Amino acid sequence: MSHLLLHGAISLRQDPVMSFFATAEHEKERLQYFASPEGRDDLYQYNQKERRTVLEVLEDFPSVQMPFEWLVELVPPMKNRAFSISSSPLAHPNQVHLTVDVVSWTTPFKRKRRGLCSTGLAGLDPEQKIYIPVWFHKGLLPSPPPLLPLILIGPGTGCAPFRGFVEERAIQSLSGPIAPIILFFGCQNEENDFLYRDFWLFHSQNDGVLSEAKGGGFYAAFSRDQPQKVYVQHKMQEQSQRIWNLLCEGAAIYVAGSSTKMPSDVMLAFEEIISKESGAPRESAARWLRSLEKAGKYHVEAWS
Repeated sequence: MSHLLLHGAISLRQDPVMSFFATAEHEKERLQYFASPEGRDDLYQYNQKERRTVLEVLEDFPSVQMPFEWLVELVPPMKNRAFSISSSPLAHPNQVHLTVDVVSWTTPFKRKRRGLCSTGLAGLDPEQKIYIPVWFHKGLLPSPPPLLPLILIGPGTGCAPFRGFVEERAIQSLSGPIAPIILFFGCQNEENDFLYRDFWLFHSQNDGVLSEAKGGGFYAAFSRDQPQKVYVQHKMQEQSQRIWNLLCEGAAIYVAGSSTKMPSDVMLAFEEIISKESGAPRESAARWLRSLEKAGKYHVEAWS
């Protein structure tokens, strides 16, 4: 709890509670101003927009001598972090792999910020055994049966659950037939951001589960490696006939990644592909995709 109190974001509410414990008059007046209707905009700029931590606020108002039980009331509880599992229990029994991007950003006043959980995970010693409480919940991406063709779209850390899918199907291929997988991955730079590069390339070659020889494919879009930005939807357009063929074979679509524009852009790309390859109007293609959703064959797991 002490770690959270010092480094977690504090919530200065529209009440003068902190001012009661300020002994310096100018600090008391400033805190009372923040709690007034006139100070609402300045409070937003100071607190919420900058995401100031408890430690920073106490450093700005050093005369505030607040009892611990009052200070706790200003600190929101740490939220659970949800991650997609990026491994298969068939490939890694008794293990759970995660794919975590270290969150960092710069505030409007040029303060450097880092995500509390992701930075903590990145700083762990791989050789040290630690105990972390975890909760397992049913996700939005159901595990597909081995004979179901798959079209996977996972830019950035959205590829995490699909690493597990590919591992699982590779193990399943050793004991029986499997359906093909097409995977579209995207990132900014091939040199810096190509997550699991060797893994994807291994499974896309030599009759691997992502190889074209097995009816699959792996296609990567590197958006910043050329003057014109290239995203996963552009790579999808290049493979429109293969996508359409798999859809005609009953393929399921899985989309994972950022919840900003990506899911809607991917949906539009599918509409264009279906309309182009089938000769149907865009409206019919959109209805066809909605029918896939209702049938449980179009899955999206997106996060901000």
